[in-house]
Amino acid sequence: MMDTLVRLFPPPPPLLLPTKISQLFHASSPPCSFPKPHYTGKRFSRVQSSKYGNFLDLKPESTPEVLDFDLPRLDPSSRSRVDVIIIGTGPAGLRLAEQVSQYGIKVCCVDPSPLSMWPNNYGVWVDEFQSLELESCLDKTWPMACVHIDDNKTKYLDRPYGRVSRKKLRKLLMERCLSNGVKFLKAKVWKIEHKEFESLIVCDDGNELKASLVVDASGFASSFIEYDKPRNHGYQIAHGILAEVEGHPFDLDKMVLMDWRDSHLGNEPYLRTGNSRFPTFLYAMPFDSNLVFLEETSLVSRPVLSYMEIKKRMVARLRHLGIRVKRILEVEKCVIPMGGPLPRIPQSVMAIGGTSGIAHPSTGYMVARTMALAPVLAEAIAECLGSTRMIRGKSLHERAWNGLWATERRCVRQYYSFGMETLLKLDLNGSRRFFDAFFDLDPYYWQGFLSSRLSLRELALLSLSLFGHASFPSRFDIVSKCPVPFVKMISNLALETM
Repeated sequence: MMDTLVRLFPPPPPLLLPTKISQLFHASSPPCSFPKPHYTGKRFSRVQSSKYGNFLDLKPESTPEVLDFDLPRLDPSSRSRVDVIIIGTGPAGLRLAEQVSQYGIKVCCVDPSPLSMWPNNYGVWVDEFQSLELESCLDKTWPMACVHIDDNKTKYLDRPYGRVSRKKLRKLLMERCLSNGVKFLKAKVWKIEHKEFESLIVCDDGNELKASLVVDASGFASSFIEYDKPRNHGYQIAHGILAEVEGHPFDLDKMVLMDWRDSHLGNEPYLRTGNSRFPTFLYAMPFDSNLVFLEETSLVSRPVLSYMEIKKRMVARLRHLGIRVKRILEVEKCVIPMGGPLPRIPQSVMAIGGTSGIAHPSTGYMVARTMALAPVLAEAIAECLGSTRMIRGKSLHERAWNGLWATERRCVRQYYSFGMETLLKLDLNGSRRFFDAFFDLDPYYWQGFLSSRLSLRELALLSLSLFGHASFPSRFDIVSKCPVPFVKMISNLALETM
């Protein structure tokens, strides 16, 4: 088996792709306990002041929004029983509730604040939402994206990009849930207990509720999902602001997917040294000449890069670009665990969204993928609970988990995790060389990779093509830094296919 895998997949180059403004953590709820962060340069170095000032002193002006819905509440005292309990009403939870309930299955969503607006911004490729018939939920689109490799080279990507309207998407999913008879319980789940054919949740208000299946859609911070391997995640960390500015240098018909330039750190030697070792890039969405979303991002690091370091680099970058922030409308502070092992498969609690491992290990993209995979999981659940046989207990758990994580999907994830492990070893110049080669590939491959559409065989072909497009220094990076992650991937693929 091992020899066959090695012949089929010669050592491919690393694949780690750009971030987005999706699946971000709000600062008030960290995803899990993180390792001690990297501190680069002098820990207490100060960013020099300028006439543009320091936007970090500004406070966001937007207030949390709440949807106006008359939710059908479940009365726990009635001892009514449901088929599926979904913990969380984020994009993953509502999408799954909408999909499962359309089979006539009784669903209850449990969340301490089921009508609160999501705090995150979400960016997607337009064709992804079009294929899901969700394009009406985009509030802004750009016909092109661009990637600044350095001061002398820019890649232009002929693929429209869009920002998801959180309000439109939440409203659409909520309306579909209500029309399908989904019930809601305003509470926080404290504990889950399991019996042979049913599970029981215990909430913070003392109420209890039983169901044939409990699905955790509460995000990375969940403690209900079990792992049987060390959780050796990489971490994506970013600081983003939606800001009113006096002006900016960005073209309004292009969003900036990645800006790897570092000329803004010319007068900041400590920041520049740190950025050379652990690089960050700018992600920008220009809405008009005075409104823009800006995000300084570390694609992946282990341990997580210092959050203060991210903010200092962003201050220096905006000052260099001549961007003076007048008002901050929204702030995003995010940490996204990337890669690492999948949850133990199967187990008594099902998962969807961040806690299920479906975040792209090489990019952090998750929203479009969650929207696409929720129907797959819903079908697996419906085959058990929607049939006259009423398959429950261990058989239900096994079918649900294997429906979401079929063997091919698990193998593809191993490849993406290999990419993440390799990118962890690249410095700024190595990252620049990699993305220079990556975006020279046939659009079928780079677009398919970013959208998780390629098969394992197609990923192997992509790797060979990428090696051919890479510069000699980039090939040296691949040959010298890939062997250990590659051997680990081959080993994991062998285990997955046994």
